[in-house]
Amino acid sequence: MSATWKTNEQEMPAFNPTHDSSRPLLGVAAIEQVVRSSAPNSDQATIGKGLVLSGEITGTESLFIDGKVEGSINLPGNRVTVGRNGKVNANIDAREIVVMGNVRGNVSASDRVDIRAEGALTGDVAAARISIEDGAYFKGGIDIRKSGAKSAISAIPEMTRTASA
Repeated sequence: MSATWKTNEQEMPAFNPTHDSSRPLLGVAAIEQVVRSSAPNSDQATIGKGLVLSGEITGTESLFIDGKVEGSINLPGNRVTVGRNGKVNANIDAREIVVMGNVRGNVSASDRVDIRAEGALTGDVAAARISIEDGAYFKGGIDIRKSGAKSAISAIPEMTRTASA
């Protein structure tokens, strides 16, 4: 017996651990291909508007957030984009940060922070460059630093270890 579920008025088979041999299994490579082809950019992960994440996000690829994220985002060599539907309550550390949605937390970028007209950022900014479009909301402090400087957020644990040693 197989259960079904509906999505967008389309009937889909539910997960069944005993595989029906009449349907082919998707291998890891096929699954990766499907995921990558649906992503806007193959070097960018996406958190869709129906997803809610809580915790720490780290990694080695750029990230597009259109859902809700709480915690911390640490992608120092990459770009973090908060889409129009994105709601982020987290500190962000990245090479480049683009805000089109709502961000509450401190942001630190080794290159630049871009707050678009429809974006809102409440928190301190540390970056080499910052751009705030007309119509954007910003409340916080700005620390402009040289582009080779170390991130303020990632430097905090080192200062703590030095102070306690």
